[in-house]
Amino acid sequence: MDKFDLTRTKGGYRLRVPKRSTSILRYPLYNKGTGFTAAERERFHLDGLLPAQINDIDTQAERVFRSIMFNPDPVGRHIDLAALQDRNEHLYYRLLSENLEELMPIVYTPTVGHASKYFSRVFRRARGIWITPDHAGRIEQVLRHAAPFADVQLMVVTDNEAILGIGDQGAGGMAISVGKLSLYCAGAGIHPARTLPISLDVGTNNEDLLEDPLYLGFREKRLRGDKYLELVDEFVAAAKKVFPSVVIQWEDFRKDNALTVLNRYRKVLPSFNDDIQGTGAVAYACIHAGCRITGRDITDSRVLIFGAGAAGYGIASKILGGLGFHGLKGDELKRSVLAMDSRGVLSDKHDFQDYKAELAWPEEWVLGLGLNESKRRKLVEVIKAYKPNVLIGTSGQANSFGERVVRAMASAAEHPIILPMSNPTSISEAKPARVLRWSDGKALVATGSPFEDVELSHGMQRIGQANNVFIFPGLGLGTIVSGASEVTDGMIGAASKALADSLSDTEIAERCLMPEVSRLWDICGNVAVAVAERAMQDGVAEQLKRAKLTAKIDDYRWKPVYPEMVNE
Repeated sequence: MDKFDLTRTKGGYRLRVPKRSTSILRYPLYNKGTGFTAAERERFHLDGLLPAQINDIDTQAERVFRSIMFNPDPVGRHIDLAALQDRNEHLYYRLLSENLEELMPIVYTPTVGHASKYFSRVFRRARGIWITPDHAGRIEQVLRHAAPFADVQLMVVTDNEAILGIGDQGAGGMAISVGKLSLYCAGAGIHPARTLPISLDVGTNNEDLLEDPLYLGFREKRLRGDKYLELVDEFVAAAKKVFPSVVIQWEDFRKDNALTVLNRYRKVLPSFNDDIQGTGAVAYACIHAGCRITGRDITDSRVLIFGAGAAGYGIASKILGGLGFHGLKGDELKRSVLAMDSRGVLSDKHDFQDYKAELAWPEEWVLGLGLNESKRRKLVEVIKAYKPNVLIGTSGQANSFGERVVRAMASAAEHPIILPMSNPTSISEAKPARVLRWSDGKALVATGSPFEDVELSHGMQRIGQANNVFIFPGLGLGTIVSGASEVTDGMIGAASKALADSLSDTEIAERCLMPEVSRLWDICGNVAVAVAERAMQDGVAEQLKRAKLTAKIDDYRWKPVYPEMVNE
């Protein structure tokens, strides 16, 4: 592994480069394309290999942006952006950071789901590391030999089984890890040389992939049970040994494995599951924001969660923890969150043997609401009986928040908070325009995927995106810079509150539950400081004064400008 030798200077950055001539042009973190200065062209033997004109990075970005946006197909744009990332990473991140609103839906949800689905069919160039069962016993060696740089501090790791709303995509899940890390770099300012996408390619149960002659992944049924955990154990031990300061984000694991992996390793090395903890933090921030808008006390929240998978569990856990922090206890706390799965309201009648037991109500409480066996399966009937003021969708069931559901919510609360959080867009529980129309404009809405603004009688209503991108980059940044040995529940809570507090007075006045995506850089900074401070409070990080901590975070963050390149 090479050391990426980048230093901050008064005017920007200086980079020591060990390559020359065409090898520089083929290495995306060294290549500037037409941005190489005349002196650099001579110094690194590039004369004659590039057109005569020298362009600054903004001119290059304008040219590339026009070219990419000329393609009307989102998947085509994703392919074009991936090609740019593979040839010139500084330009890629400059383009992304300057055009987040247009490009985030391409590199992230919803388009990245399609990219993972078609990964093997459009494959151009490998990025990241795939760990397969064939690597058992030598994963440390694989990491040492395959990682491009030595100072890796952040990994996004997936086993590819629960990709967004489309399930098992095998090796294609790498597109998710790459996309998430792009947003760490653009939003939080973590240098790409410090990041590494990982696919634990343990096979796939997707028969279409197994039968596809173009499929590139490990062509076996999924590894399960002890063999699966042994492979993940070895990977975690190797990652910690090869990269002692690494933070891991677990991504798109099936709900049972997601909880097992999270709990098994969260004290082994600093790690978190974005689908569980990140989603929970965003949902709780939306409730915080809704209370700021309506003036309602957050302890008066009655939350109905439709969909009790890993995301639903994470949301329920975060809300219960937050409301407990605000003083609710015992039965009063437990009654504040009601969850439903495919069988209806969760109650202890079912004798759950997994995490659902934590969310299940006593059967007598369910019967006390008048919910018999038939009614407890129907979302509308549950709303009428429970009278929630918050409805959260994590079901993956498109349009399940129909007109009767929304009108029932509008009857239960003056300004109901309705969060259709399933993504991509095609499986969202509701379209915001319909929610606002059916609630006579009273509902407060945020969605998991991006939607257009909605025209109402009083003007346009911006639809906030209840997107984990407002949590995970800042959470990772704060964890790395503080040197936290663990990602605690308190750190997740601090990230959630920092996000809610980041809403401007204007956004609150405009009844927006989430901030503008264009403000991502500042929000990531706010979240990082809050996370690092909480890490110190929780005793998992070195104590620093706020001014020194803030300066340390600011100094760590990288912006995509071309460095001055000098000989090694």
